[in-house]
Amino acid sequence: MTSPEHGHPEHEDFPWTISVADHPPRTESSQYRASRKLMGDLVGTTGDWVFAPGPYQDHHGGGVWVKDSDGWLCLFLPLGIEWSAQFCADPSKVDHVRRYAARVVGAFPDTLPGYASFGYDDGQRLLDTPIETADQVAEWTDSIFNASVPLPAGTHSGVLPKTAGYHHYPKPIVDIDHFRYDDFALFVTDDSGLPAAVVPISPRGSGDGRVRLLAAHPSSPYAKRLTSPGPAEPSARTEEALASGEERNVLPADDLLAQQAFRKQS
Repeated sequence: MTSPEHGHPEHEDFPWTISVADHPPRTESSQYRASRKLMGDLVGTTGDWVFAPGPYQDHHGGGVWVKDSDGWLCLFLPLGIEWSAQFCADPSKVDHVRRYAARVVGAFPDTLPGYASFGYDDGQRLLDTPIETADQVAEWTDSIFNASVPLPAGTHSGVLPKTAGYHHYPKPIVDIDHFRYDDFALFVTDDSGLPAAVVPISPRGSGDGRVRLLAAHPSSPYAKRLTSPGPAEPSARTEEALASGEERNVLPADDLLAQQAFRKQS
């Protein structure tokens, strides 16, 4: 599909504005409804889904569910297609994703019969059909091979300070919040309540209470620490530089954010 000549702005309370190409009003396709039901059925069989507990929203994140001898697994394909992004998708490039998915599913022969046991009969057809048209891109976008990642609402589209969602924050930072130690707070707030993300700079148990600032709300004074120049080369980042505060994104142990980060640790 081609993008229209005109666009419309989208914004929220956080100070960002992007131009999103106008597209037809969003509707739930029959493929999406079937995929969402199957996703819910499959995640319901698992006891080790990392984003538990539900309820879940259906994220167009490029997931593919496969079945091995121990049950169902959700894997991630190299690319996921957001619903509103399908309108600029090149069918030949989406077809690369289809072929990749076919190889993944082919390695797990119980997968397609497993889909069928839950009433989803489109799997084989979708994997076998070359994607050449916009309609085929649309069907793939809403299928179990793309719209299939079960995420709680906050993880999907939440905004700090309550939750951090993939639609608003960089995935590498959001991911940290799901594998960190429970007694360390990744997301903290400045004295105005604006959010920031920090990580320890020393190994666990070292007694070092300093943290490294990874992200900050643009209206927070901490944001300047991420944009102001520091040592020119990584090799200049010595222990002396850290101790002296030369690196502006390293916060001392008595800083408000560092204290929040470690508040659950003795």
